Amino acid sequence: MEVAKVYMLQWHDMGQQPFAALMRFRQTDDAVINRCQKWAEGNYRMHSPVAAMTKLSGLSERSFVRRFARATDMKAIDSIHALRLEQAKQLLETGELPVEAVANEVGYEDASFFGRLFRRQVG
Repeated sequence: MEVAKVYMLQWHDMGQQPFAALMRFRQTDDAVINRCQKWAEGNYRMHSPVAAMTKLSGLSERSFVRRFARATDMKAIDSIHALRLEQAKQLLETGELPVEAVANEVGYEDASFFGRLFRRQVG
């Protein structure tokens, strides 16, 4: 797998999809949203991270949702899911933890939801 990743070899019918990074925050012109994104990178495991980002921003919920989407071209919850799934990919690839433990480790209480989301986003 490591050789396939480095040399972009196709070792299965999904191409490079499992290796593609789901989340790469890009800097925006919005300092408040940038601060929230940085915070999310270290706190995505917690319960209700979007609510915490909203509070951190100092904006109303509706304003935060609109401003985040405008600055990043994605919903705040989708960015949290992408951060969690990216970490899950690393844990599944490099570790021995069962899927349920990985789901819990990255912040999902429901392993079946995690499994469906992972299959839909990663393949």
